[in-house]
Amino acid sequence: MAAALPEPSIDPAPSSTASSPLPFAALVLGALAMGISPTFVRIADVGPLASAFWRVGAALPVLWLWAAIEARSSGESIGAAFRIDKPILVAGLVFAGDLLFWHLSIVNTTVANATLLSTMAPVWVVIGSGFFVAETVGRNVVYGLALCVAGAAALIGTSANLSPDHLVGDVYGLATSFFFGAYFLAVRRARRHSPPGRIVFLSALITAAVLLVFALLLEDRILPGSGSGAAALVGLALVSHAGGQGLLAFALGHLPAAFSSLVVFVEAPAAAIFAWAFLGEPISAFQAAGGALILAGIYVARPRRPVRKPGLS
Repeated sequence: MAAALPEPSIDPAPSSTASSPLPFAALVLGALAMGISPTFVRIADVGPLASAFWRVGAALPVLWLWAAIEARSSGESIGAAFRIDKPILVAGLVFAGDLLFWHLSIVNTTVANATLLSTMAPVWVVIGSGFFVAETVGRNVVYGLALCVAGAAALIGTSANLSPDHLVGDVYGLATSFFFGAYFLAVRRARRHSPPGRIVFLSALITAAVLLVFALLLEDRILPGSGSGAAALVGLALVSHAGGQGLLAFALGHLPAAFSSLVVFVEAPAAAIFAWAFLGEPISAFQAAGGALILAGIYVARPRRPVRKPGLS
């Protein structure tokens, strides 16, 4: 069925962003949108699994509208927005795992430990790019990854706490990184045959169904009890998921998976800035240096324009 679909304008093995800055800008804005999610979760007055469900569940009407408009603009019926292929199915399932283990890690270890371990997702993307999306990872990406990991450690590591009491939560945090890395690879693969709106809508539909089961089984309360809590969940759904994941899916149609995963490191300094602005949490000079290392790593890892030899057109 997927082979019969009209092929979107997607570069299966992109090598440069020089032709258009739009995918990179979308990637950065998506990372910023996802970076504010901890602030929304902190304000929301529901349990962690309930907030994870509402993050995707409340975004579904907007995502369906996007997918339907996409289908009609390409000459397909609105029903095409519900056409699921294997990469989209995998994206929905692994993103459910990402959110599930992320919220479990938060309640079983320190926030710093959970955040630091979850930022290891690009390691899995770099390892899996050759196997799952047939993209070669250059040395510049490996060097950039090392700088980004060092920056994340500096940004968050001052608050990390190694303790046997946190072992289970730390394992959950590492599992979060694995599932988020798998999500990158699945969306990159899906973008070779499907437009971003369809991918984000259908994967969110699958994710929401999985998370709703866990929330009903493990949470005492699903609905928020205050207007501010409801507003936070709406922000989580529209900004962090529809906005963040939507922009990420768009960018992954034009940029390599490994490089794209490094840009999401921007989430870490963005989260610190949002926490400073809205929650009054201070930023130390060491944390600022960590943010600078992350930006340096992204610059080092950026895709290069192929060098033309003299005399070749």
